[in-house]
Amino acid sequence: MRIVDISGGHGLVRRLAQLGIRTGALLRRIPQGPRRGPILVEVNGTRIALGRGVARRITVAPQ
Repeated sequence: MRIVDISGGHGLVRRLAQLGIRTGALLRRIPQGPRRGPILVEVNGTRIALGRGVARRITVAPQ
């Protein structure tokens, strides 16, 4: 999936950009079991755990 938008303040956008999560980047969700907790994603070969509130602010489109 490709990131098309990140809705949030400058601090959130900057923090995600430092992790490689920025508009135009390719993102892959890592499958997990049916449990609550953070969302695991992979960006540029790095796995990152995102809180569900932060993950909700990232808009993606199919590649």
